[in-house]
Amino acid sequence: MSRPVSDISQPTYVVGRRAVEGNSVGVVIAIPEPIAGELERWRASFGDPMAALVPPHITLITTTPATDWPETIRHVRDVAASQRCFTVTLKSTGTFRPLTPVVYVNVTEGFESCVELHRRLQAGPLERELEYPFHPHVTVAHDVSEASMDSAEDSLDDFEASFTVRTMGLYEHDTTGVWKLREELIFGQNTAAGEEAGA
Repeated sequence: MSRPVSDISQPTYVVGRRAVEGNSVGVVIAIPEPIAGELERWRASFGDPMAALVPPHITLITTTPATDWPETIRHVRDVAASQRCFTVTLKSTGTFRPLTPVVYVNVTEGFESCVELHRRLQAGPLERELEYPFHPHVTVAHDVSEASMDSAEDSLDDFEASFTVRTMGLYEHDTTGVWKLREELIFGQNTAAGEEAGA
């Protein structure tokens, strides 16, 4: 299933051809069902056209050029191998307004774990300077009217859900504007989901 997109907040789930040097990398935590479906329905109700295209997720690394894919994969695998599973609780809402037109669900429990995971990922081949401090979140409204933004912030104020994070997805952003899943990495292992250990 291919989803043409423009940034890491809009990933696709296609595993295709070999990765290309110089294409960008993204790493995300996917939100599991049934939480994902509920957040997707809420996002659609706020008039966000990306609701049907953007699976709910927490971005760990966004749009970072990869000049050496083998080294990038080794690095991300090493981080995953040393990472323990942790619990994430999503609770209430926040916004990046007026800097950017985004309303999100807060990451409360697991916030520091996401920050530390981001810190370890953003090293070596993925090291770069960010414009803003990293803030883990799940977007529920982006670039819609102010009234819809207000509605999103109010409607999900009492939202709360928890899940266990066991994997993270490594994505490639290619020249066609599509994010492609390259590996779903299991915490505590040095292989991708579906691979045999030592393969």
